[in-house]
Amino acid sequence: MKKFAYPAIIKYDRGDKIYTVEFPDLPGCVTFGETLGEAKEKAREALSGYLASIFDRGFKIPAPSKKIKGKNVYPVLPEATVLVPIILRNSREELHLNQIETAKRLGISYQSYQKLENPNKANPTLKTLEKVVKAFGKRLVMKLEDIKEHAA
Repeated sequence: MKKFAYPAIIKYDRGDKIYTVEFPDLPGCVTFGETLGEAKEKAREALSGYLASIFDRGFKIPAPSKKIKGKNVYPVLPEATVLVPIILRNSREELHLNQIETAKRLGISYQSYQKLENPNKANPTLKTLEKVVKAFGKRLVMKLEDIKEHAA
């Protein structure tokens, strides 16, 4: 999951007495919080909204930078409702499949598969995810520490 975490630079602004958040990989994706905890929470919301917007418009989602490091840099994962469709699209595109071909592999309708790749409509069951990863030749691995770390 860490490979899908975007670096957020969170700094305290003494003048405004807030923590500002910006994502160097995503121009214009900014937010703030009154505490560091709130800033991290808002960062996840802002990241998810930004990525969902890019995704909805059919733009390519930029990969998170791995080189950005520092005291004020925090990795932020998008919410699962955004992350799962991104992972599905990336996996499908790696295999050079379109959505129709993928739906056929899964034995589901094209419209059903479209929903899986839509952050506003995706709500796959574990059984569906297991079918998808099998069709993609992948493994489904969920780490409790990733879920706990990014659930709040």
